[in-house]
Amino acid sequence: MELVLSLDQIGSDDRESVGGKSLALATMVKNGMKVPEALCLKADAYHRYLETTGLGARILMEFNRKDFAEVRWEEMWDAALRIRNLFIHTPMPSDLRTSLQSVFASRLPGESVVVRSSAPGEDSLHASFAGLHESYVNVQGVDSILEHIRLVWASLWSDRALLYRQELGLDVEKSSMAVVVQKLVSGDRSGVAFGKNPNAPHQAVIESVYGLNQGLVDGSIEPDRWLLDRKNGTIVSHFPANREKEMVAGPDTTQLQTLSAEQQANPPLSEDEVARVFRLALQAEELFGSPQDVEWTFVGGELYVLQSRPITSIGAEQEQDSRAWYFTLRRSFENLRSLRTRVESELIPEMEREARFFAQRDLSNLADNELAQELASRQQAHDRWKDIYWSEFIPLAHGIRLFGQVYNDAVRPSDPYEFMDLLGATEMMSLERNRRLENMAAMIRGDSNLSDSLSNLSNPQPDHPFSLALEDFTDKFGDLSCSEELCTQGGDAIVRLLLEMASRPAAKERFRAGDVEALVESFLSRFEGEKREKMEELLDLGRASYRLRDDDNIYFGMIENQLRLAIEESKGRLAHRGNIEVDGLDPMEVINALNDPDYLPKTATVTKVDETNFEVRPRQLVGQPASPGVVRGRARVIDSPSNLFEFKAGEILVCDAVDPNMTFVVPLAAGIVERRGGMLIHGAIIAREYGLPCVTGIPNAASLIHTGDELTVDGYLGIVVKHS
Repeated sequence: MELVLSLDQIGSDDRESVGGKSLALATMVKNGMKVPEALCLKADAYHRYLETTGLGARILMEFNRKDFAEVRWEEMWDAALRIRNLFIHTPMPSDLRTSLQSVFASRLPGESVVVRSSAPGEDSLHASFAGLHESYVNVQGVDSILEHIRLVWASLWSDRALLYRQELGLDVEKSSMAVVVQKLVSGDRSGVAFGKNPNAPHQAVIESVYGLNQGLVDGSIEPDRWLLDRKNGTIVSHFPANREKEMVAGPDTTQLQTLSAEQQANPPLSEDEVARVFRLALQAEELFGSPQDVEWTFVGGELYVLQSRPITSIGAEQEQDSRAWYFTLRRSFENLRSLRTRVESELIPEMEREARFFAQRDLSNLADNELAQELASRQQAHDRWKDIYWSEFIPLAHGIRLFGQVYNDAVRPSDPYEFMDLLGATEMMSLERNRRLENMAAMIRGDSNLSDSLSNLSNPQPDHPFSLALEDFTDKFGDLSCSEELCTQGGDAIVRLLLEMASRPAAKERFRAGDVEALVESFLSRFEGEKREKMEELLDLGRASYRLRDDDNIYFGMIENQLRLAIEESKGRLAHRGNIEVDGLDPMEVINALNDPDYLPKTATVTKVDETNFEVRPRQLVGQPASPGVVRGRARVIDSPSNLFEFKAGEILVCDAVDPNMTFVVPLAAGIVERRGGMLIHGAIIAREYGLPCVTGIPNAASLIHTGDELTVDGYLGIVVKHS
């Protein structure tokens, strides 16, 4: 069976084996459009690779852990990372490799190429995977082509593509991938043309940049944009870009370079060239029978079409299409660097200032109407910061993911999460808090008189080193009060916690500075010159993202806490009226009641979870491996903040999710089990910092496991065993 087809060999019956992208290129070639030479590697090659290597069974195992519809996107990223690592470590079988080497060497000899995805089902009228699978530009040499083919195959299992399949209800077991290997034409101007503007169907849209299209596609270069009248092609408006850079082909990759002064001053396309691109879009629309998203490039005066796909976002039926959000899961270095600057230099200081401003107000001295106004202000601030948290803080976490992928591609470690060991050598607020707690526990451990005194509820003198350390701790981190009115513990709670910590040996450091430095040097040694400098920047970005992934919740928690205090003060006043049930009361109802003494708020109904669904208690629970190691111990289920101070040394922490306000008990834990899944949730991050086995992503974990259950937590396989 022939595995590689040229474009002129592809017919309309070949869609399932070559994919929509290859079929579109073949159709354009047969209709006289100028398309760079290309070959298509059929999906049969992908299936042969999976079957011969056994990789197919290992991939499906990842998605048999739980119902695919219930898999969270963090878990999908973890699975995608593990699968990508499998592709990196699994070479093609020798017969397949030899066959493909011969074909590409003879038919694209010495050419720089683009390796693109062409999945069956991709680029159809009903579903578009545009931007969700990988493409690689300026690939040189047959061996490198085969290497990048494997990476394109792996992108079939990217978090973005998996989420889109989940949204469409597609069967992941039927996923397949063909690959286009296309001669690279080094265009001096490139762009995309939307034959019909999804937001204004009477218009067309053309975007263009200098250099290769990659800069536009990955978001690193802002394009000039033209809106055109579809009826006559006249330019309605032009939105000039801030032109600074262009993407060009380098010796073995692509790179950004500064535009000349003339290029910066002038748009990449003349009005005549805009008209040519518009006619190209209309030609593609007529050929395929629907408006098209066309990728094109100018080489000198020649206009090439690189690919064409249907526009699927036109019409009301596409309003729920979430691909725009999925695209945010892949961030460029430049995008993340600017986002980091904004988060660290602007957003966090602003959030701290606003939290301090609220904290300065004495709520007890406010009249009811003034308290209502204060509560409304804090609610507005909370909602605003929550939006910012999701739109800017969360995306910054992708700096970790970007570094992880680059690290794994360069180092190819057997452990796909080894890169986190390099990121962990950074200071997080929760770790600083825990380190101070451990220092105080060490004081108790080394001083029997101090231990006896504290056990007998007798505190040392104010000038005692322990008292000073405790005072300094509470000044910076508070009294470890839970974010619940009935969970305020005060300073005595810290002492009880410290006595428990002192009852067991101090936790050993998981990493020595030298170990981390060795890993860093091993990674950086693979690059030279400017590339090494870029990787040093990427490592620093990854560490900043890693730190802020934990710290951002503490910063946001400052705002949440100020809102909570206002709600508690308000509900306390309403409760004294005697005719208002304050439990579960909506903040707006609280505000209305404070402003009007005669107002009777609508009491919220609290829905209780039906525990009967959780009667079946399987022996083995399958989740996601989040931190390596195996441990056996008794479970402590934390289903409310008030349970935190019941935690005993050596127990296994079981909860819905470990948030940064809970991490002070982690040094006492032998292992962690969570309902939420993902390597980059807080529990997983802290578990790896302390070298604790951790399994995440177990549905109903806090209901299926009871306090006192004997558990074995296997952080290698992602399995929790319940012993009878």
